[in-house]
Amino acid sequence: MPDSADTDAPVRDSARGRYRFREYHVTTVPDPLALPAFTAVCVTAGEESNCGATSGTLDTPDELTCWIARHCAQTGHQHYEQTVRAILRAEPGAWQ
Repeated sequence: MPDSADTDAPVRDSARGRYRFREYHVTTVPDPLALPAFTAVCVTAGEESNCGATSGTLDTPDELTCWIARHCAQTGHQHYEQTVRAILRAEPGAWQ
């Protein structure tokens, strides 16, 4: 029975659980149902800052190359940053 002076003291849980996870290897593979997305940003330095023109999201590398070619023809800019986004699926291997 608790002492009347300790009735407001917090009760400690004496049954603490401990969780251990076994190691396993995870590989990632592109999701075959999701299409990748391509974007480019012109990073050609101007007098005060980079150009910053962006292609928007495109579906193929060829579309991206066409956008870069058009921008280059219009402005003479030659430096671009490319981003490729893809949906990946994690595939856990066997437990070790």
